[in-house]
Amino acid sequence: MNSSVSTPPIDFRIYGSLGLDQFALVVCVFVFYISGLCVNVVLVVVVCVESRLHRPMYVLLVNLSLSGLMGSSSVCPIVLRHLVSGCRETSLTGCLTQVFFTNVYAGCMFCILALMAYDRYVSICKPLLYHSIMTPVKVTLMLTLVYVSLSCSSAVQVYLTSSIPLCEHAVDKLICDSLVISKLSCKRTTLISVFGLCCAVCVIIFPCVLVLLSYLHIFKVTLRSSPEGRRRALQTCAPHLLTFLNFSVASFFGVVSSRLTYEVPKAVNIFICMNFFAIPPLLHPIIYGIKMKEIRQSLNKMIKDKILQLRVCQDLRQTVKKV
Repeated sequence: MNSSVSTPPIDFRIYGSLGLDQFALVVCVFVFYISGLCVNVVLVVVVCVESRLHRPMYVLLVNLSLSGLMGSSSVCPIVLRHLVSGCRETSLTGCLTQVFFTNVYAGCMFCILALMAYDRYVSICKPLLYHSIMTPVKVTLMLTLVYVSLSCSSAVQVYLTSSIPLCEHAVDKLICDSLVISKLSCKRTTLISVFGLCCAVCVIIFPCVLVLLSYLHIFKVTLRSSPEGRRRALQTCAPHLLTFLNFSVASFFGVVSSRLTYEVPKAVNIFICMNFFAIPPLLHPIIYGIKMKEIRQSLNKMIKDKILQLRVCQDLRQTVKKV
């Protein structure tokens, strides 16, 4: 990787043209990031503490939350630093580090959502075989394969990007992007573009196909079931389907905007960044927290237990004071 000492930093020109919109953007990014951080941490704690939630679907949900935290934490604090400090520059090393984590984040979200769709398919279409198919060992192996493969592919992309000489150092983006950096190169970067496109196809198309096939089988089974069975299946699948559609739309606009040959308007650029890195990590746990009955019940139980503990402590203190 090129040293940040010998290579000029990347200048994000967009931060110098925000004007009065800068304060509003600071508030939006801060609120979305802190809110997403809180709801994801709560969701992870609830699933980890409640032993009855130690099942494949909730294990995958925890990993989805952790991936969301990785994505938002690799982008939002840096955006806030640029906005608050007024500094528009980031070293090439820091920029490539952000590219690595954002790539892993995007891939993890798609792959984990695909695994969640497969889990719903097995649960609804093959209920008698569910515990033999979705064993803890198999779930762990699938998640390990996702993290290792995405980390390796992202590392290769970062290495290829770091090896090219740069003739320009100014971009009109809020964050670092491998394709945007390659456009600053002094020579053609066909290999990086092709490799990035292949990774995007593998990370987006394959999970989408798996989700589509899973839901086709689910809909076939539920259409033949009773009205109560259809209602329960819809109640179980709706949060996942909403989450997947939301992230797919955000990813589509992100990929398209990065490959456009003309300059994307500033407002569109900001919206795409927020819609991909700030909104999904906040929206996904809220959707699951509202729609999934067991998580709501577990959270209510934890809150009631905590309130009861506080009351008991207060009663003991009062008793000690009286004595």
